[in-house]
Amino acid sequence: MKSFSFAPITSTNAVVLVLGTMPGTKSLEIQQYYGHAQNNFWRFMFEILNEDFSSDYEIRKGLLIKNHIALWDVLQFCERIGSLDSAIKNEISNDFEHFLNQHRNIKTIIFNGQKAAAFFKKHVALQNMDYEFITLPSTSPANASQTFDSKLKEWKIIQKMLKV
Repeated sequence: MKSFSFAPITSTNAVVLVLGTMPGTKSLEIQQYYGHAQNNFWRFMFEILNEDFSSDYEIRKGLLIKNHIALWDVLQFCERIGSLDSAIKNEISNDFEHFLNQHRNIKTIIFNGQKAAAFFKKHVALQNMDYEFITLPSTSPANASQTFDSKLKEWKIIQKMLKV
């Protein structure tokens, strides 16, 4: 199955860029980042940013923008059956050189899981590598090797980047 990523959620004043790999089946179906109900990404963001949780996608996007967080995926296109990152093949990355030139306030790039970091390293060669790169545990329900609380604890590093 051919899959295409979404446009980024961003604003010109973003200072942190969070990168997933590629939207999963449920996310593609409903056209929302982290659309699978068991994915913890949005729960983490609301907890980290000290806001009451909402399932409204417009509120979710607004939360990121208000807090200077950009959200995108490493891959622009891939072929994959199902949602597992291990099934990705024939992938093409997004244009980070262009994106980061338009978002010069971004100093930290956070990878949502090891696969996002690996695909970035494989496909992206930035001219200016003056960024802090942080790989955090995947928020996907497929990553069952850690508890919710242990993953959340690691994700709270975002507070330091934003001084929350």
